[in-house]
Amino acid sequence: MKIYINICFIILSYSALSQKVIVNTPVRFLALGDSYTIGQSVSTQQSWPFQLTSYIKTIGVQVDTTGIIAQTGWTTGNLINAINNANLNKNYNLVSLLIGVNNQYKGINKSIYIDEFEILIKKAIEIAGNKDRVFVLSIPDYGYTPFGELNQVKISKEIDEYNDVNKTISQKYQVAYFNITEISRMGLNNPALIAPDNLHPSAEMYQLWVNLISGHLTIQDLNTDLNTKTFDLEVKTKISVNQATKTVTLEFCSENS
Repeated sequence: MKIYINICFIILSYSALSQKVIVNTPVRFLALGDSYTIGQSVSTQQSWPFQLTSYIKTIGVQVDTTGIIAQTGWTTGNLINAINNANLNKNYNLVSLLIGVNNQYKGINKSIYIDEFEILIKKAIEIAGNKDRVFVLSIPDYGYTPFGELNQVKISKEIDEYNDVNKTISQKYQVAYFNITEISRMGLNNPALIAPDNLHPSAEMYQLWVNLISGHLTIQDLNTDLNTKTFDLEVKTKISVNQATKTVTLEFCSENS
């Protein structure tokens, strides 16, 4: 049985590498990262990892675990140490990686980020057991928040440089890559996309990330004897920004077959 879900919005260009993310059920998801992964300044259930697994549940797929190894302020080095010290006794079959903003913020040499991000992507693949079960998110641009807007040019330039690194390494290991940076750059035009701390994304912005990610999941249900039931979630996410009214317009249309 296949279920096709097509979600169409009005226009903004995002990018992901061509690979789909494949995960077997029940879903055991581990999100690796920093404040963006834990959802600083929003509730746990409003963070994007929990919004993603909540969405997966709504299409009738069993989710066993939503795990997070992340903390506000962590750099790539902090995350490597945390993974090494974690007791990962779950058989995770979906792993995400979003890390690097604190390397940029603290002015850590970019060569360190290059080396440590590659270590992390290898660890993510090892934990998931397969590169097709791993995906990377680009670093959001906090230059488009009230906290960072005065240094927007510098911040945006450096975030782009760091994202060039994580995208290149993702391509090297053939891991799916989602560019959520462009979504983050809608923050100043739409304050609803920024959390009350004036720095981190709101639940509404995280939902836009999930809309993008969910369109590239192929979830295989192996619990039906020897038959594989596959849910191919074909989602195209497009958004329009009205600069005059500072609003984001979403048009939802779906087709199931």
